[in-house]
Amino acid sequence: MLTILGFAMIATFLVLIMMKKMSPIAALVLIPALFCVFVGKGAHLGDYVIDGVSSLAPTAAMLMFAIVYFGVMIDVGLFDPIVRAILKFCKADPMRVVVGTALLAAIVSLDGDGSTTFMITVSAMYPLYKRLKMSLVVMTGVAAMANGVMNTLPWGGPTARAATALKVDATDIFVPMIPALAVGLLAVVALAYVLGLRERRRVGTLTLDQALVREREPESETVLIGAGSGAEAGAGRGGPGGADRSRGSAGSGGSGAADEASDDDFKGLDPNRPTLRPKLYWFNALLTVALLTAMIMELLPIPVLFLLGAALALTVNFPHIPDQKARIAAHADNVLNVSGMVFAAAVFTGVLTGTGMVDSMANWLVETIPEGMGPHMGLVTGLLSLPLTYFMSNDGFYFGVLPVLAEAGHAHGVSTLEIARASIVGQPLHMSSPLVPAVYVLVGMARVEFGDHTKFVVKWAVLTSLVILAAGILFGII
Repeated sequence: MLTILGFAMIATFLVLIMMKKMSPIAALVLIPALFCVFVGKGAHLGDYVIDGVSSLAPTAAMLMFAIVYFGVMIDVGLFDPIVRAILKFCKADPMRVVVGTALLAAIVSLDGDGSTTFMITVSAMYPLYKRLKMSLVVMTGVAAMANGVMNTLPWGGPTARAATALKVDATDIFVPMIPALAVGLLAVVALAYVLGLRERRRVGTLTLDQALVREREPESETVLIGAGSGAEAGAGRGGPGGADRSRGSAGSGGSGAADEASDDDFKGLDPNRPTLRPKLYWFNALLTVALLTAMIMELLPIPVLFLLGAALALTVNFPHIPDQKARIAAHADNVLNVSGMVFAAAVFTGVLTGTGMVDSMANWLVETIPEGMGPHMGLVTGLLSLPLTYFMSNDGFYFGVLPVLAEAGHAHGVSTLEIARASIVGQPLHMSSPLVPAVYVLVGMARVEFGDHTKFVVKWAVLTSLVILAAGILFGII
């Protein structure tokens, strides 16, 4: 019964948010509360929520101060050279923009932190997507998949968890997987190329100057690929009605009140914004490198590092208290949205864990593996990693389910390292899980509905994960 209720709770949550019947934060709180009563443990709801909040409080603190820190770094211009390089490569061509998104997300993901990756990627690319009227879910989907592949770095989390749970060396898991993961990253770039071509056909290609004077039209924040056809699909430059859509009316000249009202949305591209601190560029660069190095070396807990980093960055770059208050206020919306979502997710995970639904679901899945599949437990583990790391936290999967799978594989002569390597192939899908706090940073900063992001990304993320699994089997790694 717990297994059925666990899957039903997750399915109900996903259906309601994808149909936009409830907001994610409300669904994360109310649905598990209701199912907790169904399980007959409503009296323990408070304990489950407190346990969930306690477990995610460090993550919420890390995200709060990480948003402030990297927000300040973006304000002062630390990432402007990266932005300029990507924009120079993109040349206002939708195909290049999408490929640039994948490359930027992959490069920034080297720090091992998804929230950092999404903040920098969205801040750099969002203005261009808006100016070109491109689909924002393409940006969030490509960024999430690129980060998911790179999330397998030994300091990214999943590999370290697998190594800890199975008592093996993280290097022995990761290094042999590099060829398969490289194929997965190439698959993300190839997918970005295909999606970019589709966006190019839909919106057309402009010069950068034309993009910057494009008149803003009322539209949804998320334009799904394939939603337009006929005249809409050709409404870019050179298509039916393309001149009107790309340049505005002849009388407006692509400027006026509409453009003035949208200036704040695109200040990330403003080379003259008052918050720039060019004289402190190398201080900020060294501070960021030191912060990331300390994270990798685990000198202090990550929340503490970002707390100290945010305080130091604010003090040095904005020594006057009113300026510090202004910078904090500028990023308050993101802080509140993300931290609120994390604590709401704590209710969901707290109920899933506290009621025993996670354990019941994991045991049921392991028991349903046919006996004949024993010698192929590497393949089975890789396939199971997709749904299990999507519906469960990484901690729940790697510390709860993976040891059981490894034991089953060992009984059939499958090595522990093989099981460990197979367990990380589902990370491209995992990074869009509703249980991953960083995904709310991504969709929140991109102003995309979580349901729209989910509907778009799941199929492509599954495909990317399967490509990594197939490459691992082909290369004899799994």
